[in-house]
Amino acid sequence: MNIFIYDSFLNQKKYDRLLARLETRITDLGLNGRISRLSPTRNVQETINNELKRGASAIIAVGNNKTINQTINSLAGSQVPLGIIPIGQDNNDIAASLGIESMEAACDVLAARLLAKLDLGLANQTYFLSNVRVNNQGTVIDMNKNYTIETAEKGLIYIFNLIGQQVKPPPQVKFIPDDGFLELVINTYGNKKFFAKQEHQSIFKIKKITIHNLKHQLILDGSISLNAPAEITVIKKHLNIIVGKNRNF
Repeated sequence: MNIFIYDSFLNQKKYDRLLARLETRITDLGLNGRISRLSPTRNVQETINNELKRGASAIIAVGNNKTINQTINSLAGSQVPLGIIPIGQDNNDIAASLGIESMEAACDVLAARLLAKLDLGLANQTYFLSNVRVNNQGTVIDMNKNYTIETAEKGLIYIFNLIGQQVKPPPQVKFIPDDGFLELVINTYGNKKFFAKQEHQSIFKIKKITIHNLKHQLILDGSISLNAPAEITVIKKHLNIIVGKNRNF
């Protein structure tokens, strides 16, 4: 049975019509299952664990990047696949990277059930699917205790598992989310043209690093805050996920 995990923000009345349309489409495609609505007091991990024990055939995260991150941290390592239905345009770049451009497209992707087994990043004890972001200033990167990297210039540091629209790497550099590696991208800039040209960009393929920063938190999947220091590693092919044909890998 498909289990649809509705994020708590969807409990707002303004989403009623949209969700009614979604549920009609799900029924038309024969994707019926059970809806589980989250709330600020309802434990996501406990909810998903209970559904897995009941024999869920797929866990469908309905919401945004935060919904996805919470779900993978309960589903990681399971053979039960993750499906995604993005709601709204904000904070939904993970779905887009997986070839799921809209709520309507997501239903067709679920019906096609094209499966991929992807790596997951792990920052201390928290998984991430897409990336980790931290401000350059105050950041020291311990490259597996062999040497450190530090920059005083303004910019952002990313550790990617699944590439999104945050950066545009050179054409010859490929980000592959099932190769057992992460990509460390250090961007520095000195003017407002940074986002247009990204002229100062360094890329390293990594398996393990430690991030130190006393001033800024790390942001996982654009949604979850984490204090440094943080050891970041990759767990190879640790998530079964339903993807679209237009994914970016």
